Amino acid sequence: MRELEQKPKSRLTVALGYFDGVHLGHRQVLGAAVRAARAQGLQSGVFTFVFGEENPIKGDAILAPEERRRRIGALGLDWYYCPSYDDFCGLSPEQFVDDILLARMNAAAVFCGDNFTFGCGGAGNVALLQSLCAARGIAVTVVPMAQDAGGPVSSTRIRDMLLAGEMEQANRLLGEAYALEEPVAHGRKIGRAKLGFPTINQRYQPGMLLPRSGIYITRAWVGGGAYPAATGLGDRPTVGGADITCESFLIGFDGNLYGDAVRLEFFKYIAPTRKFDTLDELKACISDAARRSREYFAAR
Repeated sequence: MRELEQKPKSRLTVALGYFDGVHLGHRQVLGAAVRAARAQGLQSGVFTFVFGEENPIKGDAILAPEERRRRIGALGLDWYYCPSYDDFCGLSPEQFVDDILLARMNAAAVFCGDNFTFGCGGAGNVALLQSLCAARGIAVTVVPMAQDAGGPVSSTRIRDMLLAGEMEQANRLLGEAYALEEPVAHGRKIGRAKLGFPTINQRYQPGMLLPRSGIYITRAWVGGGAYPAATGLGDRPTVGGADITCESFLIGFDGNLYGDAVRLEFFKYIAPTRKFDTLDELKACISDAARRSREYFAAR
């Protein structure tokens, strides 16, 4: 998937949306654009966007921009256009169709969810998109919102699951494991020096949703290899930590990862964060979490 920096020569089928989470509902829209392009001998593209640190219309981001791009690219899209929200939010609905869909993306057809809005202040809805595009020779396909037994598959619902620690349910709706991929930062080195469990520390980007504070079964990818892991997300009350960190013990790994980006996938919430009276109690907690992680992946 290539960055769209100028108008492509080929006409495109374009998926429209923020696609936060790239969940099962989003994948229906994105997949429809890919299938239509292949059937018509066209290329496919996606129009999405990023916010600055201030997000005026959406909740905290489920996935970092790089992770969102990776997941979209894996679905087979040819072109990726992801401007800053500030660059286009002042456009009228007509300007959005003319300047973005036609002049920039060379759209032959567009695909969106039934709740899609566009233009300054969300002035345009699906009906207006259909009207404007019909006058310009652009086909519009509205993809119904995905449903499961719990109701509509939505980013709001997934955020609620993550905040509740319902990681397995969230992963089911996401279509793959919730993941963080950030550089390994220097910590206080308490894990190795005092607990006998060397850990890696990662930090969330501003504007990112933090799942429920607590201990998780996770998996870390290092150099193409996967390591079962136990992760503590939140502050560290036992050792006097006040800052929010994502600290993981990688089972079976021994090496220096400082500065390297490590992909960490979350699979199951184990327990909430708590303050232990002694470091021995904390050590026993980490040991138990590591055991449960080994068993979790051994069973799969």
